[in-house]
Amino acid sequence: MLKLFSSIKRNLMTTSIVALLGIMFMVDTATAAQHNWRFSNLYGRGTAFGELYQQLAKDIEKNTNGEVKVQVLFSGEGVGASGLLGATKSGLITMAAPFQSMHAGELPAGIVEIGLPGGTADTDELYKLFHEDGWDKILKKAYGSQGLTWLEPYIQPPVYIITKKPIESVEDFKGLKIRAPGAYGKFLRKLGASPVSLAWSEIYTSLATGVIDGSIGSNMIDHRDGNHVEVAKYMYKLPLAGAQVLPIVVNRNAWNKLNDAQKKGVYEATVAHAKAQLKMGRKWEKEAVAQMEAKGLKWSPEPSKADKEAWKEAGAGLWEEYSSKDKYSKQLIDVLKKNAQ
Repeated sequence: MLKLFSSIKRNLMTTSIVALLGIMFMVDTATAAQHNWRFSNLYGRGTAFGELYQQLAKDIEKNTNGEVKVQVLFSGEGVGASGLLGATKSGLITMAAPFQSMHAGELPAGIVEIGLPGGTADTDELYKLFHEDGWDKILKKAYGSQGLTWLEPYIQPPVYIITKKPIESVEDFKGLKIRAPGAYGKFLRKLGASPVSLAWSEIYTSLATGVIDGSIGSNMIDHRDGNHVEVAKYMYKLPLAGAQVLPIVVNRNAWNKLNDAQKKGVYEATVAHAKAQLKMGRKWEKEAVAQMEAKGLKWSPEPSKADKEAWKEAGAGLWEEYSSKDKYSKQLIDVLKKNAQ
């Protein structure tokens, strides 16, 4: 009986110690994570770019010694693509990687930031534009006016159009319904197409069911990861934009709650993320094209001189149009004009 009592006592003590250690671990974890952030992006789980956003979250936690913990929300998990900016402003989510073309009415300067059709593919030129020529200062004010903190932007590869029918010349765009938000839509409207604004996650089904006849992707990797070649096999050779520059934004109230060391850690994580986006984007683009071609992707014929002129003309009026949208757009385009002289 005494042995039984001793055994029960030991078991109770062991159980109590385990329980106490568990409580201490939970308290320690809660103490370590001073700030719990929700970070939304445009991509689904398991996609190439989705993994880069996951790494950004891990780097933020690492750089802040776990004091800023980041939960990543992928496409279809909570806030829709068109609601990212508003949700970040309201504090529903803390951080976002939005696609500016989905927010043309909320933040016109974002359309200029991402790169108007016909923009440069030279990443050195883009880096200079943002970090030496003053775009960073203008964009911090533009996003700041919306209650957001603008961090290090990142560059993604060129934007191409995939269609269900072959495009032999720019004339073939007439009458086509193409998923192309923002300035890309305005550009294609000048060529006679009807632009449609859809989230990335809606592209495949919309192509398969005939809701749209074609779509832009933010880049070739988007087309590959979305399996778009299964329902649309033709790619037009001229890119809508040579590159895209996209932001990482944080709710300003949440940002202001960080101390200086934490702010530094978060910002440095976005710098590392930008470098990874550029490096991996170039690699994945080549792989994506090869993989889609293996699945039957076909390219349009080499565009004629007339097609190239029509393409150039379609983008010619967009500078002036977007310059008139708001003061920040004008300031950004004034820098472009100055650099073009």
